[in-house]
Amino acid sequence: MESSASLRPGLVLGRYPQRDESPSGRLDRAASRISGFLRQSVLPSRLSRFSDITRSVDRQGEALVDLSDAQLAAEVVELRQCLSIDGLTDGAIARAFAIVREVSSRTLGLRHFDAQLIGGWVMMMGQVAEMQTGEGKTLTATLPACTAALSGIPVHVVTVNDYLVQRDAEWMSPIYRALGLSVGMIVEGMSAEDRRAAYACDVTYCTNKQLVFDYLKDRLVMGSNSGCIRFELDGLCNGGAKNAQVLLRGLCFAIVDEADSVLVDEARTPLIISRPADSFEEGTIYKQALSIAAELLSGVDFKLRDQDRIVDLTDQGREKLRDYAETIGGLWLGVKRRENYIRQALSALNLFVCDTHYLIKEGKVQIIDEYTGRVMPDRSWEQGLHQMIEAKEGCDITSQPETLARISYQRFFRRYLRLSGMTGTAKEISGELWSTYRLGTVSVPTHKPLHRVNYGCRVYPTAETKWKLILSRIQQIRTLGRPVLVGTRSVGASEHLSAMLSEVDIPHEVLNARQDRNEAEIIAKAGEAGHVTVATNMAGRGTDIHLAPGVSEIGGLHVIATERHEARRIDRQLFGRSGRQGDRGSFEYILSLDDEIVTNYSPHWLLGCVESNNDLPVNLAGRMTVSLAQWLAERKHSQIRRDLLKMDEYLSSMLSYSGQPE
Repeated sequence: MESSASLRPGLVLGRYPQRDESPSGRLDRAASRISGFLRQSVLPSRLSRFSDITRSVDRQGEALVDLSDAQLAAEVVELRQCLSIDGLTDGAIARAFAIVREVSSRTLGLRHFDAQLIGGWVMMMGQVAEMQTGEGKTLTATLPACTAALSGIPVHVVTVNDYLVQRDAEWMSPIYRALGLSVGMIVEGMSAEDRRAAYACDVTYCTNKQLVFDYLKDRLVMGSNSGCIRFELDGLCNGGAKNAQVLLRGLCFAIVDEADSVLVDEARTPLIISRPADSFEEGTIYKQALSIAAELLSGVDFKLRDQDRIVDLTDQGREKLRDYAETIGGLWLGVKRRENYIRQALSALNLFVCDTHYLIKEGKVQIIDEYTGRVMPDRSWEQGLHQMIEAKEGCDITSQPETLARISYQRFFRRYLRLSGMTGTAKEISGELWSTYRLGTVSVPTHKPLHRVNYGCRVYPTAETKWKLILSRIQQIRTLGRPVLVGTRSVGASEHLSAMLSEVDIPHEVLNARQDRNEAEIIAKAGEAGHVTVATNMAGRGTDIHLAPGVSEIGGLHVIATERHEARRIDRQLFGRSGRQGDRGSFEYILSLDDEIVTNYSPHWLLGCVESNNDLPVNLAGRMTVSLAQWLAERKHSQIRRDLLKMDEYLSSMLSYSGQPE
């Protein structure tokens, strides 16, 4: 990445600044993976070079405490001039941090801790700050955001959902306004004019999805002449016609909140802008495909690859399909076409489950993000799969879209002149962050000691046994007066547990994709004494559960994980809802061998040995089985991300060669 001194205001004065991207060859990719492994495993992050910032900021801040508001405003004006002339030098950054801290103390009553100063410095250097959950990352982000914005560099603060965009922008806006900076936010449903105005602000809060789609819209406007120089020439020769239509001001400096989620977890899927294509009675074909697929036998006519969510037809299945095609005729006579329809139909019937991978809302199929637990109303699966699921569920069938533009998160975020991030869980993927984005990772010490107790992991043979034990455990913890947060992987699982709690008259709240409008209200109650909250991954990131008075003294919030996720980091995010900022808390796993991650990723021979060997304690063998399954899932997803990046680079080079936009 760029050094701190090289990100100067002069570099971002163009009409659409961004980093030029050079495609990586096979040797480049191999070298990146090796260097990433070395950084993760051999070369641990060192804080010594960052700790001096706290002393420097303290020295700069001593002279600010006794200043009046008017005098402090004059200091801000002088700082702007200094940053404009000298750039982002270490001394100027320290002075900016001191001023931001003083302004925050006066406007919000929040004064940045030393740990937050270190985290801000790490991000200012273009790296990822790993800060424990509850350490105040939202406030920390104001340090690099304000510093860069005061120097004239447009800043994007990227987070994972609209709720956090609105919360963080509104919460931190007094700091920005006191410094003379404008702050905007991008949320679902905004008009192009409102988006353009928000991106014109000094600091813009937005979600990764909205940001990338707006960038792709700009690429469509700019067409093949999307380079900065050509864009400048368009402004001179054509009166700036295209300049007036674009939304962003370029890709200058991004601060990515929940960096592991945005840069890694969501990087498995490309972002695509499309338009409806002409249909030719597709609805009938989808229904025919589902009818034929229902007649095929698993293991005989087709085989499922659950890990990849792929269906393979056997020779016998192809023969049976050919017989059906000869009877129906028409489009079914095309071999490749009919096999594609049937594979998608089999996937819809066998691999995608309602209330787990999607839900039906307002008569439409809406995808559930497996990492955040939230619905993605504007997303759809490719190659007819979405339409096949609509036909399966009896919904109105939409037209299969035609792709206009696409890009992966990996390629998009590598185009920023400066990229940085923060998260509570980065150490597991520090190698991938380096090899993909050239982002180093620094673990920042906590402001207060952690008092989070780990009650371990218990694994039971069946899901039925697991749920009974979870119910018993909730009752046990609740009698102590402590609040309980139960994390589930799917909407269906959360509603199943909710029904069990209702049967025994335990009051509780459910937070999943169906109740997303009441999210703030549900979270506000989750720390009350004896309160029970059942939640999907929606409660796993960015949610501050504040404990009621006296709750910390009796043990604080207790978190129960009912399944392991396909990344250890997501589990750590869930447990991070408890024991925040010195509060007491605890967590535990209660799992089963029927859990999805075990059935999908654990080797069948190993699972058979565990289930059949009565001499092995199920907890010991089960923990080993679950841990192996989770490790295999992480490896599989990492490979998927590498393959996507490779394919995205290939498609980009082909489109560039043909003169078409991305």
